[in-house]
Amino acid sequence: MATTHKIQPRALVRASGGPRYAVALAVDALGTGLLRPFLLLYGVTVLRLSAPVTGTAMTAGIVAGLLCMPAVGRWLDRGARSTVVAASMLVRVLGVALLLATPAGHVWLFATAALFLGIGNQAWPAAHAALVATVAQGRERDAALAGARALRNAALGVGALLATVCLAGGTTALRALAVVTALAYLAAAVLAWSVHVYVHPAEAVPAKDRDDEPAPRMLALLAANVVYVFCLNVPEIALPLVLVTQLHASPVWPAAVFVANTVLVVTLQVPVTVLMSRFSRRTVLALSGVVLAVSYLGFLAATSLGNGWGAPAVAAVSVVCTIGEIIYAGSATALVTALAPAHVLGRALARFQLSTGFGLAISPAVITGLAPLGPAALWGGLAGATLLSASAVAAEKDQGTRRCRGRARAGL
Repeated sequence: MATTHKIQPRALVRASGGPRYAVALAVDALGTGLLRPFLLLYGVTVLRLSAPVTGTAMTAGIVAGLLCMPAVGRWLDRGARSTVVAASMLVRVLGVALLLATPAGHVWLFATAALFLGIGNQAWPAAHAALVATVAQGRERDAALAGARALRNAALGVGALLATVCLAGGTTALRALAVVTALAYLAAAVLAWSVHVYVHPAEAVPAKDRDDEPAPRMLALLAANVVYVFCLNVPEIALPLVLVTQLHASPVWPAAVFVANTVLVVTLQVPVTVLMSRFSRRTVLALSGVVLAVSYLGFLAATSLGNGWGAPAVAAVSVVCTIGEIIYAGSATALVTALAPAHVLGRALARFQLSTGFGLAISPAVITGLAPLGPAALWGGLAGATLLSASAVAAEKDQGTRRCRGRARAGL
């Protein structure tokens, strides 16, 4: 076991890319929170598209956005860091601009806007993780990644709350939200680019080693991650579905669960990540799978209580699920950055984001497909798959030792 590391707030901001970059993350997440929950409503209400057509276009945009990840990985491996982060924000500015320019009834322009938004949303996590891995090392890097996630969740929540308040204004308010979102993305891109973080690939490792050593395959980790990320859609999809349609509970319950999830992530992501630093990242990631599986079995038991005590029990178990999510989020990307040699870090993170994006894309269909089959099928299936994934993570052997990172030049 390693010693638990204590991270001071000022050191955490510095390890996350500096104050300007932290502001960029907050502004970007605020813009995402303003638009993302209501993109479907924009298509239906403002553009007069049918809900199935709008949903299909959004899904196609997300999936197509994943296709850009190999190119993003290669760009990162050529040394770009803050430039790629800024580009992921700028491409979303283009997406929102297309959204505003789309006339009512034009599904292809809406789909193109969704594509650009999808590209930005998929490219950002890998680019951000590569930037943090460049300016911070070891457990300080892990805490910085956790801190950025907490900050992003807080800003997403504030953005979604502001957007909810503005919804009373109808289509005019939705268009105004889109404009504010575009301005937020633009401001965030300028701030992110201004930190000027990049690396010289030639300084990271000799050229002959760059040619000979590929990115680690991490097959078990990537496959397990597809199942792990289902936990991110449990508060947004699985629990509202179960609480409202099966337990016939008030819509207040899923709303309360979602708010509690956000608050717990914001307040506990960094402390839990730092606390877990006494163990290896792979052990912590496997442990998160066990915690998530236990929570899924807890949901199975809670739903058996029926309409009376079922909703409060589900809400209580959701806290355990959120703890599992926090442990997972604090260890998964950190493990990838620790395993990947410096010169292929971008490609390794791109592969990891592909598995994350794929899991997030299929999880709504899997969850909604299993739910009508009964609680045992839904929660038992998720628990079994997650335990299997945790076992695969624990059993996988790391390939070789990681090389030292190249020196970074950063104007912070």
